Order: sequence, then structure tokens, then C-alpha cells
Amino acid sequence: MAQVDADQESHEEQEEQKPKIATRFMLFTAVPSWLISLVVHLVFFLILLTIFMPPVKKDKRTLTINDSADAEEIEELVLEEFEPIDEQTLEFDDPPEQPEEAILSDEIVVSEFQEEMAATQMVELSDFAEETMPFSDIMSEVAGVDGNATSGRGQATRTQMLRENGGTGASEQAVVWGIQWIAEHQLQDGTWSFDHRRGAKKPGSKDWGTFGDSPRAATAMALLPFLGSGITHKEGKYKKQVEAGLGSLIKLMEVRGDTGSFREQEGNMYSHGLATIAVCEAYAMTQDKNLLGPAQYSINYIQAAQDPVGGGWRYQPRQPGDTSVVGWQLMGLKSGHMGYLSVRKNTIAGAIKFLDSVQTKNGAAYGYADAGSKPSMNAVGLLCRMYTGWKKENPSLQQGVKDLGARGPSLGGNSDMYYNYYATQVMRQYGGTEWETWNEKMRDFLVKQQVPQGQPEAGSWHFNGPHTERGGRLYNTSLSVLTLEVYYRHLPIYKAGASEEDFPL
Repeated sequence: MAQVDADQESHEEQEEQKPKIATRFMLFTAVPSWLISLVVHLVFFLILLTIFMPPVKKDKRTLTINDSADAEEIEELVLEEFEPIDEQTLEFDDPPEQPEEAILSDEIVVSEFQEEMAATQMVELSDFAEETMPFSDIMSEVAGVDGNATSGRGQATRTQMLRENGGTGASEQAVVWGIQWIAEHQLQDGTWSFDHRRGAKKPGSKDWGTFGDSPRAATAMALLPFLGSGITHKEGKYKKQVEAGLGSLIKLMEVRGDTGSFREQEGNMYSHGLATIAVCEAYAMTQDKNLLGPAQYSINYIQAAQDPVGGGWRYQPRQPGDTSVVGWQLMGLKSGHMGYLSVRKNTIAGAIKFLDSVQTKNGAAYGYADAGSKPSMNAVGLLCRMYTGWKKENPSLQQGVKDLGARGPSLGGNSDMYYNYYATQVMRQYGGTEWETWNEKMRDFLVKQQVPQGQPEAGSWHFNGPHTERGGRLYNTSLSVLTLEVYYRHLPIYKAGASEEDFPL
């Protein structure tokens, strides 16, 4: 009986379910067929998209060395119109053979910047060029030469400016040989060392520097002569060496926030100033956007490291300054400015405040960390004054140039190339008879003192002056080449018919 009741209940439940099932079926059949098809195709498309979508790759900016590309030859500058020392026509000897190249990795990453760097790397030049471009780019013209301060380094312009400003075939040949010696001593990782034995490819290396653990400063000093002669990572006989040097240098940058530091234990802020000049000059010459971020970040670090009270720079960030370190930082800022990078007005105003604090003779002379007068600091201070707006007619500038001229270049076995490097730029920018007298002594001395071809260390220089123990032969050779490139390395500041080429104040 119980079984019969159970069967009856089951039958009744089935009868109740029939209307529900019928209702669902009617709802399903009521849906248009095109809508069902649309849903099915959409699901199928999403499945295919998931399967075949390629993975997203992060963009990584690199400078790649093309090992298959032949190095370009440096064109000889045969300057028949020059009148050399012996008043006979100078002709170049056969160009030197290209040195063995450093063994370099196939790819050198310009930067390992984190995501916060992306915004700076993506900035277009036009975003800030109008505000920061040097005024000389708008109105300057020097014997038909237009452009920023590096425009004299092109082949045709360099020859013209060499002739007009006191260079000779012999001085330019010395530059070629000096650059060759530097190229021969590049390390396999693309850097250079003041202890140049590490990269020597010839026996008999001597007079090496003791600062062997300062790759940033050494690499920057090695790169500057290449850049000064118009050789970049884009063109020139040694473009592969320059590319490797820039790549290795930027890999050594320490990035924090929007600043990038080249400071190191041995070189301190000197290293940063030198490296900033190198990276910013390379960017100014090529407008390679791979260098835009590192160049701007190095400028930002100089600005962040400035002494907020006195306006100078020294060994550590925000430390009260000294004129020597200030000179390198200010030249770094100038290099960034001529590449249209952002340089704050108050940074330059602070540097001027520091110069005021160490000057004597109303600005004709300068001390180290306090007011005074020291030949090398006088040269640094006067060059900084030229780049921060002093007119050629300024009485203190005229007196300072007169004093440098009366002292003359530092010549002899104990030559102070640091003094010579800065003072030669001051005299060259000022021009006139003072420059002609200075140039003849400085130029001819360096040409005669270069190690001749055929001898160990051919093409290099070495003097027993200040800083030589630390910097060695690389330090002396770099400054000597840069001094002989003064004719075209920067366009003159004081030029007829041109507007000011100072920082924005």
C-alpha cells in the first residue's frame, strides 16, 4: 500500500514539472536565431583572440654596435695655406694605420633606467627647446657658420675655423695621433682607466695614473677628445669606440628619481662633471634620443647637488663649493644648455653667487674655496664668467685676460695642463693680440712635446705637473688634445652681429 502511495506521488510530481519544462522550451524557442548565432560567434572569437595574441614586449632602448660595418677614415686636413713655424708649407705624412679595435660585446645597453625614466625618454625636443635653446642658435653667425656651440666640429667648418683661429697642419696632425693613442687604450668593456696599462696594446707603457678605480672620470676624459674633433657614435673613424664608451659610461650611471649620478669614490663630483660634459656633448652633436634621458638626468643631478647656501659644488652633494669643482659642473650645465636641455635659472644664479664669494680684484682673480688669486683658479673663474654673461668690455675680464697673458702658458716638463686647458679657452674666446701671442707658444709647445711616431707611447703626452700622479698619461693626453682642438671645439662667445650665448638668467 505504501508503495502504491509513493508511485502516486511520483506521478503527480512529474505532472507538475511538465508545465515548467514546457514554459522553458517556449522561452528558448522565442529567442531569435540571429541572437543565438551572435552569442556563439562572439564566444568563439574571444577564444581565438586569447590563443593567438602575441605577448607584449617592453621597449628597451639600446645602442647596438655593428661589427660588420667598416670604420670610416678621418679625412686629412691638408692645409696648404698655413704658415708653419719654419715658414715652409706643412704637409701631412701618410695617415696612421687604424689601431686594433677593442673587443666589444655585440650589444651595449645605453640605459637600465626603471619605469620612471620612460617619461623623460619619451619627451620630444620641441617640448622644451623653445624655452632653453641657446640664443646663439637663433641669431649667431660666424663666418657663415650657424648652429649651437658644437657646430665648428664638422669637417668643412673645422678646417675653416682651424685656419682662421691659429691652428696649423702640425697641430691637427697631433690631434689625430693623440686620439689614436687614446683609442688604443680602450678596455674590452668599452671604458678607459687612468691606469692605462690595462688596455695597452703596445709594450713599454709607462707613466700610468694611480686612480685605477675611477672608470667614469677616465672614460669621460677619453671620450671628450673624440667629440671635440667631431667624432661621435654616429660618424667618424672611431665611432665604434665612441659608441662603446658612451654605452659603458651610461651603464655606470646611478639613477634615483629623476637624477642620474656619475659620482665615484676616487673622482667624486669631478667624475660627474666630466661625464655630464661627455654625454651632453654627444647628445648636442647628434640629437640621439637614446641620450636624451641620461643627459637630462645628469643635469638634474648637478642641480640637486648644488650647495643651497653658497651656490657652489665640491666633493659631496650640497657641500660648500670650491672653484675647481664648480668649473666642471658649470661646463656640464653649459654643455646641456647648448643641447637644448633644461637648466634652471636659479642654478646659474647660485653659481654666480659662489664666484662672487671667491673673487678678488673685482673679479679679475679667484681663489679656491675662499677669496684669493691662484693662476689655475683665475682661468677657471674667468671662463665661467664668460659663459655666465660677462661682456668682453667688462673691465675685470679685461684685467684678468691681461694677467693671464702676462703669465703665459705653463711650459716645460712640469707643465700644468689643467691651467693650460682652462686658460687657453679664456684667451681663445677673448681673441685679439693676447690670443695670438698665447696661441703661438701653447700650440708649438704641445706639438713638439708629443711622443713622436715610432716610439713607445707614440701620440701621447706626459708632464709632471699637478694631478699627473693620479691621472697619468691619459689625463695629460686628453687635456693636450682638447687644448689643440680649441680652434673649433666651441664657437666663439664674443662675435659680431650675434646675440648673447650665456645661460638664461
